[in-house]
Amino acid sequence: MVTKSQDRRKVRLSRALGVALTPKAARYLEKRPYAPGEHGRTKRKADSDFAVRLREKQRLREQYGIREKQLVIQFKEARRKDGLTGENLVEQLEMRLDALVLRAGFARTTAQARQLVVHRHILVDGELVDRPSFRVKPGQLIHVKPKSEALEPFQVAAAGGHAEVLPNIPAYLEVELDKLQARLVRRPKRSEVPVTCDVQLVVEYYAAR
Repeated sequence: MVTKSQDRRKVRLSRALGVALTPKAARYLEKRPYAPGEHGRTKRKADSDFAVRLREKQRLREQYGIREKQLVIQFKEARRKDGLTGENLVEQLEMRLDALVLRAGFARTTAQARQLVVHRHILVDGELVDRPSFRVKPGQLIHVKPKSEALEPFQVAAAGGHAEVLPNIPAYLEVELDKLQARLVRRPKRSEVPVTCDVQLVVEYYAAR
């Protein structure tokens, strides 16, 4: 359960990073498209290169709701693979179970998606998985545990209750919302992933450390 203080933190963080982290934050950004605090409306001096890269890294980390240590591990893995490190990084993050539960429309926010996984409501190919960081493979089926389908959050999801606050379902997912199931059909491409971030700046941030 997300508390009011956590909700307020997400709104404030969203305004600081310039990206909506929750539906509530999206509404605030529409009304107040500037940073929080008494100087939020004033024109600030140009950020340093480091500050710009740091902000992009924070944007990426907060949109997936992961800890710094987790992002560093993902970056190191992405750098070892063939292809562009930034694109590899986003693809890996997008294949997390909690990210795909959100993209499929089973949850309203990243935090809720993580809770659904941790509270043991989600199966992958019929097996219970309670690790949000579990990496789903192409071809695997994500679905809600039958005993959990009658719970209110899933009834809302099955009726399309989150559609108005979530991006369109990406092409790398096949979703049957009424059945509360989704299949990852292939690896995501960076251009398809609904995440606001200049991943090259994230790569530059870590490369400079």
